[in-house]
Amino acid sequence: MEIRVLKYFLLVAREENITRAANLLHLTQPTLSRQLMQLEEELGVKLFDRGRHSVRLTEDGLRLKQRAQEIVELADKTVSEFTLGGEELAGEICIGCGETKNMSFLSEQMRAFRALHPLVSFNIYSATADDVKERMARGLVDIGLLTEPVDLAKYDFYRMPQKEAWSALISKASPLYEKAAITAEDLVSQPVLLPMRDSVRHELASWFGDVYDELEVAASYNLIVNAANMVRHGMGVAFCFDMDFHYDDLRFIPLSPALETGAVLVWKKNQLFSAEVRAFLEFLRNSIQASQTV
Repeated sequence: MEIRVLKYFLLVAREENITRAANLLHLTQPTLSRQLMQLEEELGVKLFDRGRHSVRLTEDGLRLKQRAQEIVELADKTVSEFTLGGEELAGEICIGCGETKNMSFLSEQMRAFRALHPLVSFNIYSATADDVKERMARGLVDIGLLTEPVDLAKYDFYRMPQKEAWSALISKASPLYEKAAITAEDLVSQPVLLPMRDSVRHELASWFGDVYDELEVAASYNLIVNAANMVRHGMGVAFCFDMDFHYDDLRFIPLSPALETGAVLVWKKNQLFSAEVRAFLEFLRNSIQASQTV
């Protein structure tokens, strides 16, 4: 299975038309069709349902699409690491990030690092901690910015300088909107939106105490932007970190008693990194140490 053919397959999957994809690839339609049929024969599955004017991925085709995207991305990343060498640092650093205030600190460090090494670029993948860890395991992400709880046995890590404060994101239409702080008892009669991660829910259950089983959980979420949209449209109160952005019709209201979570920057133990990743980790170590002495 060649990387080149996987790229052909992905382009056909995107265009849903073999002739159009062939034109983009500067190939003849029969040549591209033959490559796709050989790929199907090699895998022993049917990848496309072919119509008169379009093609659609089969279930096996959808499975291959996900794997092919990862394989091609990893191959391109590997080539980049070997071809952009030299005395001047150059290349791409891929960071997987959860939604956290510590992203502000990380953004400042990326800007400062690029001021020293302008040929370095950053690829930011935003997702839950579980998704980021999976991509690190596959070699698609170099470094992960994760909120705890995190099992650190497999990772080297730096602890980030700022704690993440949990809050309730509440709509202006809610009777709770003017409160200075939100207690567990305030939410017994309110539909709530909770993060999807089981480990995070266990922490929230401890904060809620006896009233946790009385909650009306209206939805689960993994990204705060969608949760904010649901809050805005009356779905309920979202539990999330107090973030560095503002909505005119929503408020982040702190919890009482306060609930805080740490954040860590992690990477796989014994990982062989490119020169730019090693340099950035050293840069971060110095910056974090400096922030802790202020």
